[in-house]
Amino acid sequence: MTKKSPNPIDKHVGSRVRMRRMMINMSQEKLGESLGITFQQIQKYEKGTNRIGASRLQHISTVLGVSVAFFFEGAPSTGTATPGFAEDSSPAYVADFLATSEGLALTRAFTRISDSKVRRRIVDLVETLADQEGTA
Repeated sequence: MTKKSPNPIDKHVGSRVRMRRMMINMSQEKLGESLGITFQQIQKYEKGTNRIGASRLQHISTVLGVSVAFFFEGAPSTGTATPGFAEDSSPAYVADFLATSEGLALTRAFTRISDSKVRRRIVDLVETLADQEGTA
């Protein structure tokens, strides 16, 4: 018997729950308390191991202060979209990065820098470091 892997949409929705929760500095325990469930259940939702039902997702969206649609932004294609009408979405690695604590911390700090020249120099620095690491 093989273990069933999580559905890509469930994983995406869960990662968006995690990203938003982290954006507002809310713990899994606090979110769980607000929903009347355990932090372990929140962990399972965030990993995509357990599917989030419609009413629960609506409740999560209220607690986290976003629309339900937020959780589906950039979701993997199901292959049912009409060609020419699908919106371009960010690559999956962007959402994956923003769902990490490092990605969120970097994004928060970076957006607080008002000087565009300083932001550009930071991007140049990171690109140089990435290039050096890629050749090492």
